[in-house]
Amino acid sequence: MTEVLSKKIDSLPPLPKTIIDLEEFKKSPNKDLEVLDKIIEQDPLIVATLLKVSNSAMFGFNNKVENASRAIHLLGVNFTLSIAFGSAIKNALDIDLGAYGINADRFMSIANLSSNLLKEWMKKVDNTLKEELLLPIFLLETGRFVLSGVAIEEKVSQEFNKRIHQSPLEISEIEKEFFAVTSTQVTSSIFKHWNLSDSLVDMIKYSDDIDNCPKNYLKEAQVLHVVKTICNVTNPLGDQFAQAGIAKAKAFGLETKHLEKAIETMQDRLLEE
Repeated sequence: MTEVLSKKIDSLPPLPKTIIDLEEFKKSPNKDLEVLDKIIEQDPLIVATLLKVSNSAMFGFNNKVENASRAIHLLGVNFTLSIAFGSAIKNALDIDLGAYGINADRFMSIANLSSNLLKEWMKKVDNTLKEELLLPIFLLETGRFVLSGVAIEEKVSQEFNKRIHQSPLEISEIEKEFFAVTSTQVTSSIFKHWNLSDSLVDMIKYSDDIDNCPKNYLKEAQVLHVVKTICNVTNPLGDQFAQAGIAKAKAFGLETKHLEKAIETMQDRLLEE
């Protein structure tokens, strides 16, 4: 990692109290929904994000979700944690994502799409793996906040944006060309700096480095890589990226029948928004 990036990560503000409380809750064997509700209610921005996501077409709940407690019961603990972590971290970083051609709200929308795709795919394949990966898939590209900031400071934002739109399936390689690291590697470094769990750090770290991934995280990294491919920042769930993701899943030996169905479901939901 370059010295500029290392300094950027070292200078990040400390974790907001909400994230610290959520991390402690995540580690706790007793997942009391009332405790989670009290933590989330401390942060109005998280509550607003949670309600916005809950009422989107991605979920299709019959009635409007009007409070955090109801959202938690409908979404489940791990999905709620993913949204809460993502919202808190987005607000903590607060950096322009212009180098990727998106804003912070669009970033959260793509993270939400990724989480829903993972949920639709894995609920028919491996429910334990689904619950394990909901948080890392939502947070996977957090490093893009830092990389975009560097691109803007070094005045290469427009050039970088042009390159990723010309070759959207090669974004990780373009990131390495411009910054010497991928966004997921930056994400893992950020979370290591913040002392988040080692398993979260490692799963994210190797999602762009499958060949060197330790065996104990291999399947997790492969699934993250497939979902990331399909939910490409330039056109998430676009046919080009869906086919590329399915091809990678087949190459990894992962299940694809339910993956294809999950992609169709998510594409239909996008049309409803």
